[in-house]
Amino acid sequence: MKGIILAGGSGTRLYPLTKIISKQLLPVYDKPMIYYPLSTLMLAGIRDVLLISTPEDLPQFQSLLGDGGQFGIRLSYAAQPRPEGLAQALLIGEEFLQGEPCALVLGDNIFYGGWFRRNLHEAVKNVSAGCATIFCHYVKDPERFGIAEFDGEYRVLSVEEKPARPKSNYCITGLYFYDGRASALAKRLRPSRRGELEITDLNRMYLEEGRLRAQVLGRGFAWMDAGTVDSLMEAASFVETVQNRQGLIISAPEEVAYHARWISREALLRAAEMYGKSSYGEHLRRVAEDRLLYEGPAKERI
Repeated sequence: MKGIILAGGSGTRLYPLTKIISKQLLPVYDKPMIYYPLSTLMLAGIRDVLLISTPEDLPQFQSLLGDGGQFGIRLSYAAQPRPEGLAQALLIGEEFLQGEPCALVLGDNIFYGGWFRRNLHEAVKNVSAGCATIFCHYVKDPERFGIAEFDGEYRVLSVEEKPARPKSNYCITGLYFYDGRASALAKRLRPSRRGELEITDLNRMYLEEGRLRAQVLGRGFAWMDAGTVDSLMEAASFVETVQNRQGLIISAPEEVAYHARWISREALLRAAEMYGKSSYGEHLRRVAEDRLLYEGPAKERI
């Protein structure tokens, strides 16, 4: 299974912060925003990842992340000249995917909560059965999002993009799992009124086939879309609070890789040395020395 991170766009909602730097390279408390969606894919067991961004921003991502070897993964890169909808990522990534199942995550989405790894693995199982999976979270302003409607057993009844009269308060977050037909189906999409290839329309194709599943992220789970100044600050404050209370780091790719045994203890220590005296580097050193931190319950929330 492969992964795609869509980290393109102009980031105009964050101007002037993003006039000269990609939104996904901005810090969310102590690490670049891109570390969070990358860690999400890695928690799902995905080691082959394509990062899509603007031609101007790609060199900065490559400078930060390299070929992914330090995380025990393989990173590839592709340009998105113009943002033309989320489903466009599956067209840009068609050659990379080569008909394999994939997970698509937006570069500004942050997930945190207990049992998240289990939610991800359920989505992987759904893909093996030829089904797509969306991840849904309760919001108080559903008219701003793509919305999923459920029956009493949380089976998906409908999906709708930014409805004037939402049928539920469960928004569809920026994390999607698809079978190997995703790129082929995306080719059948036509631009919406906004001139975009809507991911909701792709999800509706799976729904009409009876092949759309949902993972509902309930109480105690945090999902953040750090695409505005306010949400960026809220995300940073949340990460600061959790990390300082728990003494752990959220979304450290090296830690995820070490737990998965994709990198050795020696490689983890080299990464810690690279980060110097920062709190991030100190955490990696603690992970390398503390067996309980490596094997204990905290691994569910990495």
